[in-house]
Amino acid sequence: MTPTKGWSLDFTGGRRLSAVLSIALLMTAFAAPIVRAGDYDPSSDVNSMTLTTDYIGAQAWWAAGYTGKGVDVALIDSGVVEIQGLSTPGKVLHGPDLSLESQSSDLIHLDTFGHGTFMAGLIAGRDDALTAPYEQAPASAYRGVAPDARIVSVKVATADGGTDVSQVIAAIDWVVEHRNQDGLHIRVLNLSYGTNSSQWFGVDPLAYAVERAWDAGIVVVAAAGNSGYQAKGSSPALANPAFDRRIIAVGSSDSNGTINISDDTMPDFSASAKTGSARAPDFVAPGVHIQGLRVRGSYIDDHVEGKTVLDARFMRGSGTSESAAIVSGAAALILDKYPDATPDQVKRLLKTTAYDMPTQNSRQVGAGELRLGTALSASLPNYTQTVERARGGGSIELARGSDHLTRDGVVLKGEHDIFGKWLNADVLNLLEAAGNSWSGGTWNGSDWTGNSWSGNSWSGNSWSGNSWSGNSWSGSSWSGNSWSGSSWSGSSWSGSSWSGNSWSGSSWSTSGWN
Repeated sequence: MTPTKGWSLDFTGGRRLSAVLSIALLMTAFAAPIVRAGDYDPSSDVNSMTLTTDYIGAQAWWAAGYTGKGVDVALIDSGVVEIQGLSTPGKVLHGPDLSLESQSSDLIHLDTFGHGTFMAGLIAGRDDALTAPYEQAPASAYRGVAPDARIVSVKVATADGGTDVSQVIAAIDWVVEHRNQDGLHIRVLNLSYGTNSSQWFGVDPLAYAVERAWDAGIVVVAAAGNSGYQAKGSSPALANPAFDRRIIAVGSSDSNGTINISDDTMPDFSASAKTGSARAPDFVAPGVHIQGLRVRGSYIDDHVEGKTVLDARFMRGSGTSESAAIVSGAAALILDKYPDATPDQVKRLLKTTAYDMPTQNSRQVGAGELRLGTALSASLPNYTQTVERARGGGSIELARGSDHLTRDGVVLKGEHDIFGKWLNADVLNLLEAAGNSWSGGTWNGSDWTGNSWSGNSWSGNSWSGNSWSGNSWSGSSWSGNSWSGSSWSGSSWSGSSWSGNSWSGSSWSTSGWN
């Protein structure tokens, strides 16, 4: 991604606004008239999850008995709120909260931003009353691509989307090292996240971390980015870690309001490259105007003026975040059918069965558009990738690109993690390769989290050390901000002490949404 396009906000009128985010969660929001509660009919909305799962072929897998059961999908994001659609007992497990909100008992694990819950619903949502056969349920019953998969939420982002790449790497390492512990069976990792890293993927620490997950048998799905079409051959084009060639990089497709796939196109925001050695997406998946679960009172819900609210439960989302989540659900279906499939085999199956979009440049859409119906009848390929592997050892600072956290005006930068500790990438590589970068709740010499489960949530930990700005993490920073029921009762997070440099001011102003 280019330095000024960590997150793009698209408008139905054709205007675009770009901002650099501390987390660069790759979701856009489309402005359109707000629909009054009760007016929304998912049976007539091509971009509802009912019709989306139908035309991508997911419902054919359900009918054949493959629903993602037994597959855990790790979601490294902004947390998950267990609202209807994700409230079935056991549907969501909360791994460690590695976000800066983990120090508040009112906020730990909860999605105060509104992004992670939306993604979880696309991957594995299922209304409480919904039972199989899911493909025969009415359109009013919400279900994601893999309705019987389980979500393991690892929270890294705060209410304004703020996180640091060191938190994401720590989260990936936790997923790898706990993938088969305590009854977990993590086979898919969703990263609707990216930075505009300014270094080669081969040495990038985030790229190295996702490859360790891939080597551990986890299908890593990453959003390509919302930076649009990159004309320069030297441009990295895709976000980090999607620019790593071993994992699955997903761009977005646009249904153009019909169920006919022949008129599907790639939206302008979806990252791609024109020429040269820059990586193209592996393929694309629906990512425009997608129906998803709304977290009422979250930052996005309260601060995005003119957003498309469908009713009390649902809103629309657009971006490669959504596309990645849909593909993560698709991977869970494949692993339900082929539990011993390797990540290379899953990737190959999805690429070889994609629909070749005749009007689109392959440098933009890769192998084409996701087609699960075709994949259902295809054989699992015997395949091992031969692409170049990342070796790590590079710079944490360069991995951030232009995305930086600030606290009390002090910027987190250089080769340091969120505790201000020196992060030696070579040492981290060795620990990740050995599968022991975590020791209990300790990562890179600091106690980030607890080391056990309590119910469906991983235990928390008090951060008694100093932050990068030299001040204690505990204290008055958290006062006056709490989660009460399903509402964010604190004051505006614009200009918050935990904010990155992009989620305040005119980026979210009313004038920007029309």
